[in-house]
Amino acid sequence: MAGRLVDEGRTLQPRVSDLGLSGQRRRATAWVTGLGVLLLLSVVLGVGVGAVAISPGAVAQIIGHHLFGAPGTITWSLPQDAIVWQVRLPRVLLGACVGAGLAVCGMALQAMVRNMLADPYLLGINSGASSGAAAAILFGFGAGFGENALSLTAFLGALAASFLVFLIARSAGRVTSVRLLLAGVAVGYALYALTSFLIFASDSAEGARSVMFWLLGSLGLARWGTSLAVVGTVVMLTVGLLIIWGRRLDALAIGDETAHTLGISPDRFRTRLLVLVSLCIGVLVAASGSIGFVGLVIPHIARRLVGATHARAVPVAALLGAIFLIWADAISRTLLQPQELPIGIITSLVGAPFLLVLIRRLHATSA
Repeated sequence: MAGRLVDEGRTLQPRVSDLGLSGQRRRATAWVTGLGVLLLLSVVLGVGVGAVAISPGAVAQIIGHHLFGAPGTITWSLPQDAIVWQVRLPRVLLGACVGAGLAVCGMALQAMVRNMLADPYLLGINSGASSGAAAAILFGFGAGFGENALSLTAFLGALAASFLVFLIARSAGRVTSVRLLLAGVAVGYALYALTSFLIFASDSAEGARSVMFWLLGSLGLARWGTSLAVVGTVVMLTVGLLIIWGRRLDALAIGDETAHTLGISPDRFRTRLLVLVSLCIGVLVAASGSIGFVGLVIPHIARRLVGATHARAVPVAALLGAIFLIWADAISRTLLQPQELPIGIITSLVGAPFLLVLIRRLHATSA
């Protein structure tokens, strides 16, 4: 009888473990589903918010009209149609893409350098894009690109910064987390100084104000076209690859020894992550300017909701980042109407207290 009970206990043990894993998967699925619905609602409500308020029903009808054809009766005006479809919807969609991209890049960086305070500013890519944008606004660099000059010069600056960080961090064929961290900080400070020099060297007060507004982030450049399509494609590619690489991210976050044990080359994988994150952040900053704290705050919230397993945390972080930036932009557009605040001010007001709480928890843990 005892042997039978032991056998039954042995057969039940893996089933209990399976139930635990199944529960975690169901929890993650529930969060992804719920946040997906909340994201759709945020898009509709965010489009309706502004100097001219438009009801959610009218917004849904206008979007449905452009996507699926005209309804039986048109109950909205032409100005409302133009506001929703031409002005606000591209802006909201860009905000969702930028928020999702910054969030997942922040999660990848925290795993890459094993530092929970890491975010996209760590690599200095934001500073590189800012230098490129300042050169375009103040001195006309890239004028031959026409209306895309600002985005292209910012993107080229971001790529140059990431390449410089990679060269500094790579020594003897290896890219370690410590060298990557220090190289990013050094390059970021140097490029920030370059941007400040360009501002002071310029005689244009209006250009200097434009650069400062751009440095704090703005979604005002959002339009239907190639730029929005490129941002959406790059963000979806980044999210998809990080989900596929979830197991490798888990191993890298634990330590290089664990990664080696699982047959993963930490240096090679860290290099791939650096290239992917640099590409994504470069595209995002070129489209929206420098928006801080999203890549720091959102990954921690995602991990508290579904755990530290990256295959589940990455999609949750992407959805949370998209929702967060949609509403941050809505606040920036409406708080001081008719003036528009840089969106980076709103994200900093949310992120700075969160960072203080995080530092306090780290201090309590180390004590």
